[in-house]
Amino acid sequence: MATTRPPLALHIAPPTQRRPKPVEKIALVKLRKSFGLIEVLKGVSLKANEGDVVSILGSSGSGKSTLLRCVNFLETPDSGDVILCGEHVRMRQRSDGRSVPADPAQLTRVRTRAAMVFQSFNLWSHRTILENVIEAPVHVQGRPRKDCVEEAEALLDKVGLAAKRHDYPAVLSGGQQQRAAIARALATHPEVLLFDEPTSALDPELVGEVLKVMRGLAEEGRTMLVVTHEMGFARHVSTRTLFLHQGLVEEEGPSEEMFAHPRTDRFRQFIKRAQP
Repeated sequence: MATTRPPLALHIAPPTQRRPKPVEKIALVKLRKSFGLIEVLKGVSLKANEGDVVSILGSSGSGKSTLLRCVNFLETPDSGDVILCGEHVRMRQRSDGRSVPADPAQLTRVRTRAAMVFQSFNLWSHRTILENVIEAPVHVQGRPRKDCVEEAEALLDKVGLAAKRHDYPAVLSGGQQQRAAIARALATHPEVLLFDEPTSALDPELVGEVLKVMRGLAEEGRTMLVVTHEMGFARHVSTRTLFLHQGLVEEEGPSEEMFAHPRTDRFRQFIKRAQP
């Protein structure tokens, strides 16, 4: 009598656990920008995913602030592509051959997704700190004033300025003004934060209080592009670093790796000169 063989057991390996695909927040592709006869950006590309903190380093005149300002079109690149939070900013050619945004409505929409913190704070001197923070949410975004005030007070508390909310900028220290500027940027609910040398106008003893706030934002998972001369922040807080030299990307990569093992002589000399 024939024996019946038991069915073969099928050992199916569990599917490989996949990491979620990174969400790209910023893509700058081959940006070029000239001022008169001087070409400041010579085809610079940069990418940042959600939660990335990218420090942009370089000597004076390397193009780092211009690159940052091209993200939200405070400067319009002459050519290249800007993709912000998944939206490709459409461009058209002018008669002189340079590119300008093709759709003003799209540009306005895209700009609301990024907020900028400037080197010189740029607070309105005739408004209190609280009024500075609620200005854009109320008058640009059209949100209820009561809600904006409550959120602004919470943000000012977060940056250590709750007691200063009714003061005017002139009576605050530089560090306090910059922290107020960070609160103002956060109040618009941006997907991306842009910092243009946020500590370079501060006295040395005030730098730490601003960097502490920025470190906290990084730990929250904020997406940040930071033009800075603070090597400690770039190395230990940033996920990636981009080093520009004369309008070109000289070196880029994971921050700790770049600082520990610089691949180019220029970046090696740059960090050596920057050490106290």
